[in-house]
Parts: sequence; C-alpha cells; structure tokens
Amino acid sequence: MDLAYLWFWIVGVLFVGYFVLDGFDFGVGMSLPFLGRDDVSRRQIINTIGPVWDLNETWVIVAGACLFAAFPEWYATMFSGFYLPLLLILLALIARGVSFEYRHQRESLRWKRAFDRMIVIGSALPAFLWGVAVANIVQGVPLDGDHEFTGSFLTLLNPYGLLGGLTTLLLFFVHGVYFVALKTDGRVHDDARRLATRAGVATVAVASVFVAWTVLAHLSLPVVALGALAAVLLLSSLVANLRDREGWAFGFGAGTILAAVLMLWCALFPNVMPSTTDAAHSLTIENASSSDYTLTIMSWAALIFLPLAIVYQGWTYWVFRKRVTRARIEQAALTH
Repeated sequence: MDLAYLWFWIVGVLFVGYFVLDGFDFGVGMSLPFLGRDDVSRRQIINTIGPVWDLNETWVIVAGACLFAAFPEWYATMFSGFYLPLLLILLALIARGVSFEYRHQRESLRWKRAFDRMIVIGSALPAFLWGVAVANIVQGVPLDGDHEFTGSFLTLLNPYGLLGGLTTLLLFFVHGVYFVALKTDGRVHDDARRLATRAGVATVAVASVFVAWTVLAHLSLPVVALGALAAVLLLSSLVANLRDREGWAFGFGAGTILAAVLMLWCALFPNVMPSTTDAAHSLTIENASSSDYTLTIMSWAALIFLPLAIVYQGWTYWVFRKRVTRARIEQAALTH
C-alpha cells in the first residue's frame, strides 16, 4: 500500500482515539449541571476524569502533528480556513484545563460555581465545533485553484455542518454520562443512568438523520456498513444502560464513535479536503501528502512509539480503575 494512503488511515485512527477518549471527558464536563446536585457530587463527577483528562487530550496533539507532517497541504488549508472554530476549541480546552486545576483552590461556593461553568462551556463548545469541522471537511468547502479556503466562518455553519456538530455534542454527552455511571456510586450513579436513557433517545434521533444524510451523499458499501454498525452499537449502548450494565454501555458508546468517525473517513476517501467550487481544486491524498522519504521515517517512528503510548495509557486506566465513591470524597473533605 502507498504510504500516503496508509497515513490517511493512521491519522483517522488517531482522531478516532481522540474523539473516543476526550469525547467522554467532554460528556462528563457537560453533565455537571444535570448530575451535580451539591459540591460533593460535583467533585465526584470531576474526579472520574481527574487522573486521565490531560492524557486523553494528547491524542489531538499527536493527530495534529501527524497531520502536519504527513499532509502539510491539508494541514495548511484546514488550519487557515477553519482558524476561528479551531481557535475557539483551543481557548475552550485551556479554560477547561484551568478550571480543573483551580476550582478547588478556594472554599468559596461562588468561586467553584464560576469554574464549574467554565468546565461546562469548555466541554460543550469543542464537542460541538469538532462535529461542525469534520462534517464540513467531509461535505467539502469552497477552495480556489491554490487550495485556499475562500469562505468564512458562516460558510461552515451550514445545515449539514450544524447537524454534525449537534450529533457529536449529543454522542459525547451520552458517552460521558455512561462513564460517570461506570465510575461512581450512589445517587450520582443512579441519576447518570436515568440521564443517559433520556439523552440517548434524543441522540438516536439526531444521529440517525446525520448518518442517513452522510450515507445518501456518499453512497458506498463501507459507508453504509459503518453507518449501520454505528446505529446498532448506539442502540446496544442504550439497552445495556437500561439493564444496568455500565461497562457494556460505555464500551458500545465508544464503539459507536469509532464506527461513526471511520464512516466519515470512508466518505472522505480518497479526498482529504473536497472543493465545492470546482472538483479540480480538491485536495486529495496524493496531492496533499509529504514525500515518501518523510512518510517512511514517520512510519518507523509510529511503529516504535505509538504502541508504547497505548500501553502507557492502558496502564494509567488500570491504575485508576476503581469507582469514585461519595464516601471517599466526603472523607477527603473532612481531612482538609
């Protein structure tokens, strides 16, 4: 297989890892207003991702770095054309990270509530904008003969892009609520299961429309198969949640995101940035990739370091595998 095509799929896998892992981080953050009835429950929710959220975010750094090295033309066009939404995502991620670190620095309820709001906004905004960005990449954007984006931020807020954003927002929300149910006990656990059921119904409705639109616009066997698989996995996650099988619900939710992202990647193939102005202006895998020498070096580096990163992250999740109990949070509050 040509290395450029191989790296197209490697970049896709890296974004799958990011959306699956940081996706439930976003969902946990967005669940605070719905599940955080008091400060103890809010701390319980936040602590479910406390040891892993920053590690999950490294996936987007690796994905962006690989995109820059393997497909510099794609990187340049996307980051210049999508400058504002990507900047908003960056600022939201910074605000969320700062809030995780600073909310416990004072006992003031007003202080904590302010940072809690920043966590919610810093989770919801990227969850929505990532969907808008990816949907527009798949649908295509106006490009000129030099592969430069000729639209504006409002160009990206088209019906398909907005539907993509709403789909990722809801998928990540439900995915995060599953994680809260998996990692907590008591009232937070019970409330999370009920919330996942209600939000899951809305997610099925919105995601079904988005998948159907994508399949009809990019009709092919892989797109149809992966779209159907995503739908089955999403419904399976709801059934598992209703049966109080949090681990299965979370696993099926992760599988839903994996299948959905791969569906979009198959819909994009062999383009990397289709042009709606003129098909001849589109960026493809071949005209956007780096040299074979660069891709060869990257392939050896990925072969060595990517498995190490996956093993390390898996070990981290194993170390912090236990539930975050309310009793433990209350005991920690008393000792302080």
